[in-house]
Amino acid sequence: MDPIAEAKRQWLAHGWDDAADGMAAVTSIMRAQQLMLARVQLSLKPFGLSFARFEMLALLSFTRGGSLPMASASARLQVHPTSVTNTVDRLERDGLVRREPHPTDGRATLVVITEAGRILVGETSVRLNADVFSKPGLSSGDVTGLVRILARLRRDSGDFSDPAPAPVPLSD
Repeated sequence: MDPIAEAKRQWLAHGWDDAADGMAAVTSIMRAQQLMLARVQLSLKPFGLSFARFEMLALLSFTRGGSLPMASASARLQVHPTSVTNTVDRLERDGLVRREPHPTDGRATLVVITEAGRILVGETSVRLNADVFSKPGLSSGDVTGLVRILARLRRDSGDFSDPAPAPVPLSD
Protein backbone atom coordinates (compact mmCIF):
# COMPACT_ATOMS: atom_id res chain seq x y z
CA MET A 1 0.00 0.00 0.00
CA ASP A 2 1.15 3.53 -0.74
CA PRO A 3 1.19 5.39 2.60
CA ILE A 4 0.67 8.74 0.92
CA ALA A 5 -2.39 7.48 -0.95
CA GLU A 6 -3.71 6.18 2.38
CA ALA A 7 -3.00 9.54 4.03
CA LYS A 8 -4.94 11.25 1.22
CA ARG A 9 -7.83 8.84 1.76
CA GLN A 10 -7.78 9.74 5.46
CA TRP A 11 -7.70 13.48 4.65
CA LEU A 12 -10.78 13.02 2.48
CA ALA A 13 -12.49 10.89 5.13
CA HIS A 14 -11.93 13.67 7.67
CA GLY A 15 -13.51 16.24 5.37
CA TRP A 16 -10.32 18.02 4.39
CA ASP A 17 -11.11 17.68 0.68
CA ASP A 18 -9.69 21.09 -0.25
CA ALA A 19 -6.30 20.18 1.27
CA ALA A 20 -6.03 16.48 0.36
CA ASP A 21 -4.34 16.92 -3.04
CA GLY A 22 -1.92 19.50 -1.68
CA MET A 23 -1.04 17.29 1.30
CA ALA A 24 -0.36 14.39 -1.08
CA ALA A 25 1.79 16.59 -3.34
CA VAL A 26 3.84 18.10 -0.51
CA THR A 27 4.31 14.76 1.21
CA SER A 28 5.26 13.09 -2.08
CA ILE A 29 7.89 15.74 -2.81
CA MET A 30 9.33 15.44 0.68
CA ARG A 31 9.49 11.64 0.44
CA ALA A 32 11.05 11.82 -3.03
CA GLN A 33 13.67 14.21 -1.61
CA GLN A 34 14.49 11.65 1.10
CA LEU A 35 14.85 8.89 -1.50
CA MET A 36 17.07 11.00 -3.77
CA LEU A 37 19.22 12.18 -0.86
CA ALA A 38 19.76 8.58 0.25
CA ARG A 39 21.00 7.70 -3.25
CA VAL A 40 23.30 10.72 -3.34
CA GLN A 41 24.68 9.98 0.12
CA LEU A 42 25.35 6.35 -0.81
CA SER A 43 27.25 7.50 -3.89
CA LEU A 44 29.29 10.11 -1.98
CA LYS A 45 30.02 7.99 1.11
CA PRO A 46 33.20 6.37 -0.29
CA PHE A 47 34.60 9.88 -0.88
CA GLY A 48 33.81 11.14 2.63
CA LEU A 49 31.66 13.97 1.30
CA SER A 50 28.20 15.20 2.13
CA PHE A 51 26.08 16.69 -0.65
CA ALA A 52 26.65 20.19 0.80
CA ARG A 53 30.42 19.71 0.64
CA PHE A 54 30.17 18.31 -2.90
CA GLU A 55 28.04 21.28 -4.00
CA MET A 56 30.60 23.74 -2.65
CA LEU A 57 33.47 21.99 -4.43
CA ALA A 58 31.46 21.77 -7.66
CA LEU A 59 30.56 25.46 -7.46
CA LEU A 60 34.19 26.46 -6.94
CA SER A 61 35.35 24.17 -9.74
CA PHE A 62 32.96 25.89 -12.16
CA THR A 63 34.37 29.38 -11.50
CA ARG A 64 37.09 30.79 -13.75
CA GLY A 65 39.62 31.25 -10.98
CA GLY A 66 38.45 28.48 -8.67
CA SER A 67 37.38 30.95 -6.00
CA LEU A 68 34.37 32.88 -4.77
CA PRO A 69 33.64 35.27 -1.92
CA MET A 70 31.92 33.41 0.92
CA ALA A 71 28.81 35.62 0.55
CA SER A 72 28.56 34.76 -3.16
CA ALA A 73 28.84 31.05 -2.38
CA SER A 74 26.03 31.42 0.14
CA ALA A 75 23.80 33.17 -2.41
CA ARG A 76 24.52 30.73 -5.24
CA LEU A 77 24.01 27.66 -3.08
CA GLN A 78 20.93 29.26 -1.49
CA VAL A 79 22.06 28.45 2.05
CA HIS A 80 22.61 30.52 5.18
CA PRO A 81 26.10 32.02 5.58
CA THR A 82 26.59 29.93 8.73
CA SER A 83 26.08 26.76 6.69
CA VAL A 84 28.69 27.94 4.18
CA THR A 85 31.11 28.65 7.00
CA ASN A 86 30.61 25.17 8.47
CA THR A 87 31.00 23.53 5.06
CA VAL A 88 34.15 25.52 4.28
CA ASP A 89 35.58 24.71 7.72
CA ARG A 90 35.30 20.98 7.01
CA LEU A 91 36.60 21.26 3.45
CA GLU A 92 39.51 23.40 4.64
CA ARG A 93 40.32 20.92 7.41
CA ASP A 94 40.52 18.20 4.72
CA GLY A 95 42.76 20.32 2.48
CA LEU A 96 40.13 20.65 -0.26
CA VAL A 97 39.74 24.44 -0.05
CA ARG A 98 41.57 27.33 1.56
CA ARG A 99 40.52 30.79 2.64
CA GLU A 100 42.24 33.88 1.27
CA PRO A 101 41.64 37.57 1.86
CA HIS A 102 39.70 39.26 -0.93
CA PRO A 103 42.14 41.33 -3.01
CA THR A 104 39.93 44.45 -3.15
CA ASP A 105 37.36 44.08 -0.34
CA GLY A 106 38.98 43.95 3.08
CA ARG A 107 35.74 42.71 4.65
CA ALA A 108 35.37 39.68 2.37
CA THR A 109 37.03 36.29 2.36
CA LEU A 110 37.52 34.14 -0.71
CA VAL A 111 37.08 30.38 -0.70
CA VAL A 112 39.60 28.81 -3.10
CA ILE A 113 39.50 25.21 -4.28
CA THR A 114 42.79 23.34 -3.98
CA GLU A 115 44.19 20.86 -6.47
CA ALA A 116 43.08 18.04 -4.14
CA GLY A 117 39.58 19.56 -4.16
CA ARG A 118 39.54 19.69 -7.96
CA ILE A 119 40.58 16.06 -8.21
CA LEU A 120 37.98 14.96 -5.66
CA VAL A 121 35.11 16.89 -7.21
CA GLY A 122 36.03 15.41 -10.59
CA GLU A 123 35.92 11.88 -9.20
CA THR A 124 32.70 12.43 -7.27
CA SER A 125 31.01 14.09 -10.26
CA VAL A 126 31.73 11.03 -12.38
CA ARG A 127 30.29 8.80 -9.66
CA LEU A 128 27.17 10.93 -9.06
CA ASN A 129 26.54 11.23 -12.80
CA ALA A 130 26.73 7.43 -13.19
CA ASP A 131 24.86 6.47 -10.03
CA VAL A 132 22.22 9.18 -9.68
CA PHE A 133 22.02 12.02 -12.19
CA SER A 134 21.96 9.96 -15.40
CA LYS A 135 19.43 7.52 -13.87
CA PRO A 136 17.08 9.55 -11.66
CA GLY A 137 14.38 6.87 -11.82
CA LEU A 138 12.12 8.70 -14.26
CA SER A 139 11.84 8.81 -18.03
CA SER A 140 13.52 11.66 -19.87
CA GLY A 141 10.16 13.26 -20.60
CA ASP A 142 9.08 12.96 -16.97
CA VAL A 143 12.37 14.51 -15.82
CA THR A 144 11.88 17.47 -18.18
CA GLY A 145 8.29 17.95 -17.04
CA LEU A 146 9.17 17.61 -13.36
CA VAL A 147 12.01 20.13 -13.58
CA ARG A 148 9.69 22.56 -15.37
CA ILE A 149 6.95 22.15 -12.74
CA LEU A 150 9.36 22.47 -9.81
CA ALA A 151 11.02 25.53 -11.38
CA ARG A 152 7.61 27.18 -11.62
CA LEU A 153 6.90 26.30 -7.97
CA ARG A 154 10.30 27.66 -6.91
CA ARG A 155 9.90 30.87 -8.93
CA ASP A 156 6.37 31.47 -7.65
CA SER A 157 7.64 30.91 -4.09
CA GLY A 158 10.28 33.63 -4.54
CA ASP A 159 13.24 31.25 -4.85
CA PHE A 160 14.39 33.12 -7.96
CA SER A 161 13.02 35.54 -10.53
CA ASP A 162 13.11 35.40 -14.29
CA PRO A 163 15.68 37.74 -15.82
CA ALA A 164 14.38 40.99 -17.20
CA PRO A 165 13.98 40.98 -20.98
CA ALA A 166 16.87 42.53 -22.90
CA PRO A 167 16.13 46.05 -24.11
CA VAL A 168 15.31 46.49 -27.77
CA PRO A 169 18.38 47.89 -29.55
CA LEU A 170 18.12 51.51 -30.63
CA SER A 171 17.97 52.03 -34.35
CA ASP A 172 19.49 54.89 -36.31
